[in-house]
Amino acid sequence: MASPKMTSDEDALLMDLTNGIVGWEDHQDPANPRNYAQSRKWFLLALVSIVTLISPFASSVFAPAAPYAATEFHETSAILTTLMCTSYLFGYTVGPLFLSPLSELYGRQIVLSSATTFFVMFQIGCALAPNTTSLIVFRALTGTGGSACLTTGAGVVADLFAPHERGLAMSIFGFGPLLGPVLGPICGGFIAQGAGWRWVFWVLAISSGALTTFVIIFNRETNPVILIERKTAKFRVELGKPDLQSCYERNQTNNQASKTSVFVHRLTTPLRLLFHSSIVSIIAIYIALAYGCLYLLFTTVTDVFQNTYHWGVGISGLAYIGLGLGFLVGQVVFGLISDKITIRMTKQNNGVFEPEMRLPLAIFYALFIPISFFWYGWSAEAATHWIVPIVGLFPFGFGTIGIFATLQTYVVDSYTLYAASGIAAITVTRSLFGALLPLAGPYMYDALGYGWGNSLLGFLTLAMLPMPFVFRRYGRTLRERSLQHFK
Repeated sequence: MASPKMTSDEDALLMDLTNGIVGWEDHQDPANPRNYAQSRKWFLLALVSIVTLISPFASSVFAPAAPYAATEFHETSAILTTLMCTSYLFGYTVGPLFLSPLSELYGRQIVLSSATTFFVMFQIGCALAPNTTSLIVFRALTGTGGSACLTTGAGVVADLFAPHERGLAMSIFGFGPLLGPVLGPICGGFIAQGAGWRWVFWVLAISSGALTTFVIIFNRETNPVILIERKTAKFRVELGKPDLQSCYERNQTNNQASKTSVFVHRLTTPLRLLFHSSIVSIIAIYIALAYGCLYLLFTTVTDVFQNTYHWGVGISGLAYIGLGLGFLVGQVVFGLISDKITIRMTKQNNGVFEPEMRLPLAIFYALFIPISFFWYGWSAEAATHWIVPIVGLFPFGFGTIGIFATLQTYVVDSYTLYAASGIAAITVTRSLFGALLPLAGPYMYDALGYGWGNSLLGFLTLAMLPMPFVFRRYGRTLRERSLQHFK
């Protein structure tokens, strides 16, 4: 299949040295990431996606091992024991706020390499932690470094792939953030039981260190703004024209005050998207609620299968397989049909693509989310055969991955040059909910039991069902209204 070409709408990005503008040579310029060979595109995406699997994996792999650490540290507080696990997500709420805009200002490559190195270093800190406080702090710092891949990866997808390819690309990239937390407890339980809780972090340090080294060696810059800035700097020297400007920054002056203003402006892009773009705000809250419910489920699965079904620490991690299969099937379905639907709707719209063409799938996936809470909750409450609650987790996994993939791809389509910041706005919100809501989990389930506790979440997600219809109906109006803040 031929590489996608730039459309006529992007003529303003072409070279125009007569007017002092440096841009792409033509629509087929091989230096443009959109025109890379397909093998190169998928290889670069694979590099980011691999790291994007290990980082979310690290968020939950320690969960089965936390009781062992609490015993060693003589920790009796349930909240502090939970924080040993969830403090990682606090790093996810901080890191994207500055790592995402930095990747748009200075490039994906250097930010991803630096942040993942930071991530590896503090895995070692966690392995050597002398007490509860230090472990909580080190976990938060690893989360900060590990958050870079979640947001810069979305930027890489926007850099490399045209809209008609982006659904499949986002389905591959988005697999890690949801599958990782499911694989984590499965592996963490066996490691902690067999080698001790500290080896959970040594395994993370070794595996992530090897992956980071691989990424540092083979990853390349894909941000088109950065590539043209480098080309502009080169031409200024070679042609002796210091007034040349990048086609992406043609309205920007070169004085220091302007550079400082641009830096501050770009650094606040995730927050401006979160608070000034109505559609991003609503999507962020919707995804955050679903993500918080996911982590509330995580707080019960181990207890249910250890206490009700009397499984061991290692074996109890296998209870997440139902959820993981839901993620897998949902992601495959999204990857297979999202781009096809988009292409068909674009043809029906006289060849004009609109980001809202992604949204019909969100309506379909949302219908599956509430099912699991009633199925899993009451089967666990009644202590039915162990396969019943495991299968009951499948619909939630299927629906959640579809919602995440659809809405995040929509944000990337809507704010292509600010894709990393757009995903950062979503990541910050969902991570905050994922870190805080599980703290209430033990109290809620102690008071209501597994049946009514999960039913409460089921009623919440039922109340959220109209939201995808709202996105589909009003998305374009809300998106266009917010564009003035991001020109």
